[in-house]
Amino acid sequence: MSQIDYTAMSDQELKEYFIKHREDKVALQAYLERRRGRRLEVITTIDDPEFDSKIQAAIRQQISDKQG
Repeated sequence: MSQIDYTAMSDQELKEYFIKHREDKVALQAYLERRRGRRLEVITTIDDPEFDSKIQAAIRQQISDKQG
């Protein structure tokens, strides 16, 4: 069996690979380590008077980023 280079895979490729190869525990570990390594951005807080507009702006930004 050949070794898989998980570091060469994009996040999406690694996720799709793991979904298809659920028995590959090393792939799961690689995926989880990537997830833990991400820094999460706080968009707003629940008591922020601009909560709705900030959430909507973040959603629009994500859509825009994915489109191109």
